[in-house]
Amino acid sequence: MSEENSTPKTTKDKKPARRFRERWRALLTPLMAIVTALILGAVVIVVTDTSVYEAFEEGFGVGLGRAVEVIATAYGAFFSGAFGNPGRMVNGLRIWIQTGDGRAWTQSLYPITETLRYATPLIFAGLAVALGFRGGLFNIGAEGQYFIAGLTTVFVGYALTGVPWFIHAPLALLAGILGGAVWGVIPGYLKAKTGAHEVINTIMLNYISFRFAEYMLDVGGPMARGDGRPVSPLVQPSARLAQFFPSNADIRFNIGFILALLAAVFVYWLLFKTTIGYEIRTVGQNPRAAKYAGMSVSRTIVLTMALSGGLAGLAASTDILGVIGFMPNAFSSGYGFDAIALALLGNSHPFGVVLASLLFGALQAGARNMQGVARVPLDLTDILQGLIIIFIAAPAIIRALYRIRTAESGEEVVMTRGWGQM
Repeated sequence: MSEENSTPKTTKDKKPARRFRERWRALLTPLMAIVTALILGAVVIVVTDTSVYEAFEEGFGVGLGRAVEVIATAYGAFFSGAFGNPGRMVNGLRIWIQTGDGRAWTQSLYPITETLRYATPLIFAGLAVALGFRGGLFNIGAEGQYFIAGLTTVFVGYALTGVPWFIHAPLALLAGILGGAVWGVIPGYLKAKTGAHEVINTIMLNYISFRFAEYMLDVGGPMARGDGRPVSPLVQPSARLAQFFPSNADIRFNIGFILALLAAVFVYWLLFKTTIGYEIRTVGQNPRAAKYAGMSVSRTIVLTMALSGGLAGLAASTDILGVIGFMPNAFSSGYGFDAIALALLGNSHPFGVVLASLLFGALQAGARNMQGVARVPLDLTDILQGLIIIFIAAPAIIRALYRIRTAESGEEVVMTRGWGQM
């Protein structure tokens, strides 16, 4: 074979390998950030355990052994609380096959279903912030959009009666999307028309939504249940999302998780396979170049914030329709603020956000078991999340520690711009 014929083939063969290396490097930094956070978390566990100090008084070897035991117990409880006990799963499956009683097997799935349940609203909220980042907008208002969407969702859920489930549930979800989208359009419109910074506007709108929800749900409020408690009426059964294990009341894992995965696929398709997504990403990187190319920057900003708010609204809808069944006063869950960390950890990529949300869901589910079994406080979860965020926000630290080469620069995600910049 001549050199002319062989050279193009060699170049072509190198491209997939090169892409794989670049993707691996991009994945390696957040992965090592998680590992580093777990290591430092282990240090915190040891330092705060008095039994370790008592063991060290008996001897260095005894103390070291006790430290390893404490870490193993804590993280063992964490992983079993987040992902379940394989032995219990196998034993439950064996009982189901032998006796036809699947209750033991179903109950063994509780930990992993809790992880997925916690991850569901986080996926929606993370996608909301990640979409904003792709458009060069910092949507700090996901928490407020969550509140407004909760009000619109629960109202349609309890006020609409005599409607079959296949109409009622989608309408309640749509109400949440519209509620969040409207609350997202407001700062988007102000940004597009006046240049007002979306960070300031979304923070102010958060406070408005908090107080508005308090007024609506407080005792004697327009949406209060009327039994002396500051909660809304229960949504109709026809509006509830289908449960995967309806026979087990403890397991609250519902179809909302599937909707969250579909939302991630939709956001990926929108951003990377459509003209609208291309405009969003172009405006996010360089609005002046986008305007020069004939794109409507103002329209794109408003649309991006509307889509972002709608996704945040779905977080509230799936929470109410799939888990809670009503809206309490002080509905705040922190999802809107966790979403910022999720978008950073997932590199503002829809599938990265899904993985980051699963991680945070596991942290939430595992922390409760870790507290019960190993007596480790729930605050450790916040410490781990904080450490992960620090290392993700400062990737140079991780690359320096583990000597990770910097991946070639791809598309830059602009977090935010200054006041009046378009």
